[in-house]
Amino acid sequence: MTERPRARPVSRRGLLTGGALAAGGALAGTAAVTAARSDTPAVRPVQALPAAQVGTAVEPFHGSRQAGVATEAQAHAAFVAFTLRPGTDRAALGRMLRLLSDDAARLTQGRPALADTEPELGLLPARLTVTFGLGPGCYRAAGLDDRRPASVADLPSFRIDRLQPRWSGGDLLLQICADDPLTVAHAQRVLVKDSRPFATVRWVQQGFRRAAGAEPGRTQRNLFGQLDGTANPKPGDPLDSAVWVPDGPDWLRDSSTLVLRRISMNLETWDLLGRTDRELAVGRRLDTGAPLTGTAEHDEPDFAALGPDGLTVIPDFSHLTRAHVTDDRLKILRRPYNYDGVPAADGTADSGLIFASYQADVARQFLPIQRRLAERDLLNEWTTPIGSAIFAIPPGCPEGGWIGQQLLG
Repeated sequence: MTERPRARPVSRRGLLTGGALAAGGALAGTAAVTAARSDTPAVRPVQALPAAQVGTAVEPFHGSRQAGVATEAQAHAAFVAFTLRPGTDRAALGRMLRLLSDDAARLTQGRPALADTEPELGLLPARLTVTFGLGPGCYRAAGLDDRRPASVADLPSFRIDRLQPRWSGGDLLLQICADDPLTVAHAQRVLVKDSRPFATVRWVQQGFRRAAGAEPGRTQRNLFGQLDGTANPKPGDPLDSAVWVPDGPDWLRDSSTLVLRRISMNLETWDLLGRTDRELAVGRRLDTGAPLTGTAEHDEPDFAALGPDGLTVIPDFSHLTRAHVTDDRLKILRRPYNYDGVPAADGTADSGLIFASYQADVARQFLPIQRRLAERDLLNEWTTPIGSAIFAIPPGCPEGGWIGQQLLG
């Protein structure tokens, strides 16, 4: 367990001048952590479905880009990382990805996988998507390190990190998302069984959002009660230019990158803060997600505005200030999930955020935000990064093809 900072009341003046800033730091993706309800969803919206239709809804598997990135986030997710077995070379990796792609394509369309031992569980896809990520080890095993995107490498260390091996690294990632937890569990089991000759499971992180249809088109809330997704690039050209590589060879064009960070949240000390102090740390109102200088979620913040006390209304240490990006090309697409583990014997929560950041280039987009947050973001008084991994998201594939074919084929 990571040692937590001792809880203490925080005043506005104390936040500005006191030792709370010593923790520094950052939830690199929670820029959106303080969003609020939004009538302009960050990604392609999904219409609310009658409950009877949630299970039969289908997302495409084949296409030039992988599903599960710009797809409206589903209610449940499992992130499964693998370590390749010794001797898994380029040819073996190709066989593995062919098998995984074939079964993933079937399951996402509501058809049982080949040799599915529980075929009845494969009939309701519930918007299932399976997104493949390749870690640095995949490129090394295939002898193709020269094709690895330069930014797909271990992140630099940040002083706020307390990373644990059990939540970090990985040669291959499967992001499995659906609106039904049984669908996710079945797909995970099928795909893990497929992988056994080639890889071992390194870690699994399971997360959740609001239930399907509970708040369609609304910005996600995390377990601090804040909203997460306001700052996402809007659909269309802003999102396309921020998330997808627009050109290059076949194995690079229409690819993306994923930074996955497991962020432990100290709910016990957060509970001791008053509402005003929470909003000052965040820079936004908790109910609407509006910046402290505005009235609606998507109002532009005025970082120069002064209050009656002569201090800026939005503090320099607020998460909003540190994470703010104005250039759409430099934004990141946040697709986070909450996690809630087994409490300790005294009731202390084991809760937090599985923060998934998609962007075309990690070095150009993610790292500058993370560095600013690590330098002076007050939210890290109540958050601790305990896991970190990075993956290339290869292009999609046509029908009859497989993920990674452009790279390995």
